[in-house]
Amino acid sequence: MNISLATMLQLSIILPILAALGIVATGRKPDLREGVTISTCLVLLYFTVNLYQGIKQGESINVQWWEILPGLQLSFNVEPLGMIFALIASFLWLITTVYSIGYMRSHQEQNQTRFYVCFSIAIGSVMGIAFADNLFTLFIFYETLTLSTYPLVTHAGTEEAKKGGRIYLGILLSTSIVFFMLAIISTWFVAGTLDFKPGGVFDSNVNTTVAGVILVLFIFGIGKAAIMPFHRWLPAAMVAPTPVSALLHAVAVVKAGVFTVLKVCVFIFGIDLLSVLPTTQFLLYLAGASVLLASLVAMRQDNLKARLAYSTVSQLGYVTIGALLATSSGVIASSMHIAMHAFGKITLFFCAGAILVAAHKSKISEMRGLGRQMPITMAAFFIASLSIIGVPPAGGTWSKWFLLMGTMEAEQWILMAVLMISSLLNIAYLLPIPFRAFFPGVETNSVNVGIKEAPLPSLIALCITTAACVVLFVYPQPLYELAKAILTTPGLTYGQ
Repeated sequence: MNISLATMLQLSIILPILAALGIVATGRKPDLREGVTISTCLVLLYFTVNLYQGIKQGESINVQWWEILPGLQLSFNVEPLGMIFALIASFLWLITTVYSIGYMRSHQEQNQTRFYVCFSIAIGSVMGIAFADNLFTLFIFYETLTLSTYPLVTHAGTEEAKKGGRIYLGILLSTSIVFFMLAIISTWFVAGTLDFKPGGVFDSNVNTTVAGVILVLFIFGIGKAAIMPFHRWLPAAMVAPTPVSALLHAVAVVKAGVFTVLKVCVFIFGIDLLSVLPTTQFLLYLAGASVLLASLVAMRQDNLKARLAYSTVSQLGYVTIGALLATSSGVIASSMHIAMHAFGKITLFFCAGAILVAAHKSKISEMRGLGRQMPITMAAFFIASLSIIGVPPAGGTWSKWFLLMGTMEAEQWILMAVLMISSLLNIAYLLPIPFRAFFPGVETNSVNVGIKEAPLPSLIALCITTAACVVLFVYPQPLYELAKAILTTPGLTYGQ
């Protein structure tokens, strides 16, 4: 049976949400429950790959569900930027599910059915965000993502988890209501539309002061991008199980944030208008400050997940900087970094979870000499660290290269210096971890010689994401072509 691309587009959003019902129905039989999850992951990946092939061949894939008011509808469209996000999310959902099977069972986590249900709804929300054709549609799925991930953050049910959940929900909902919604309403009144359009939706004679204020509202309102001072939800959410941390940092939540920032900059403002707005420079420096300050805070964290959380705040600043540079290289850099950071950071969190399950250690100071008992895990940590730092042979090299090119195009020399300093700080807070694990020096007695690698499903998952970090360095061309197509003339086949 042939399924049209438009139908695949709709099913890619609906299927993960429907799968939640199947997961509930099979909740008492873990093997069957996880079989439903894995099957849904595979079907979703099949759909997204077909959609990718469709736009590569120049197909126009869009669908409208519901028109609420004239010019205001719930509708979806497949374009290169959304395709990057959808491919990452669908592939990493599969890998994270495989990892979760090993982690959740070995750690004997409670409420595993609820975990898989909320995870599935969250992925459906991500696909809605990726393919949203306008700000109204994006906002609905953006909020659904927040609500569906709240039970994941509070999964443990402890007072600490509940407190983390309150901070998570409070910051993300308040920024959406106070800033994001106001930015959307302002855009409607000023531009007369909420549709995403190449080159932006504002007239050439728009008041730049008004547009600049709207831009500030958007950047502050998209709380999932974790720009300081609206970043505290991210470290607070680290009370969640490691697979949830992976979901937050690589697959869904933070990527939804920076994806939305990039989408707004390119398709609501357009890089031509963005470059002349009076607030753009202020926001660039704010993002640069987030990059440096979060890196400095990361260096002080002894808890591994907390260090990785602040690292994520810093790395998200790179994507925001690339979007606000208003250059073609900046847009390419931001688009590619969404993918590069996803694979690097999810690997680091997979490793953190593997260490917790196998060695029962969460503090970096306790991990000296661990490389002898967990060589695969710590080798994966090292390679993923190289990707986050941005050096060969890992994929993060390319996104950081284009980001530096973007700062040169825009003549933002201070931001170039910020990026270089940040990379040095990345080295300072990441590389000592695997180095001390493999070369512990004299302090080797504290390591439990009975420690071994994590359960096989978790190990397989982290090996796949590690390999992807290297593959994206060796063969970045498909990702680069998609990123480059974001700014090409609409209607052209980007592969030509």
